[in-house]
Amino acid sequence: MKDMPEGVMGFLFTGEISREDYDDVLMPPIRKLIEGGGKVRAICQLGPDFDGYDKGAVWEDVKMGAEWGIGKHNSWECIAVLTDMKKLKRLASLFGWMSPGELKMFDLGQLEEAKSWAAGFEG
Repeated sequence: MKDMPEGVMGFLFTGEISREDYDDVLMPPIRKLIEGGGKVRAICQLGPDFDGYDKGAVWEDVKMGAEWGIGKHNSWECIAVLTDMKKLKRLASLFGWMSPGELKMFDLGQLEEAKSWAAGFEG
């Protein structure tokens, strides 16, 4: 995503997310930031055209949680998720505590609020 505040990464999830999407798009900037001693502040926008993850992406998500979440938990500050999908909001309310950083849900129309929250996050 463009026009992110300084220190905040933005990701737009569309269609079905594949393993290649994790390997080629999501993980390189996150790895670079963490390996450089930075802290992850991310905004993930899941629009109405988001179709979920293929099996390879689910596996990469699990690996990312083990390798870059739990193992480097203090490198993750916050994750803002924007979606109008009620199912995902319910899942986040149940399992958000497992997120490596603080997780906060926003409606799709609240991008500016999500940016402000992530940019000004003080854990």
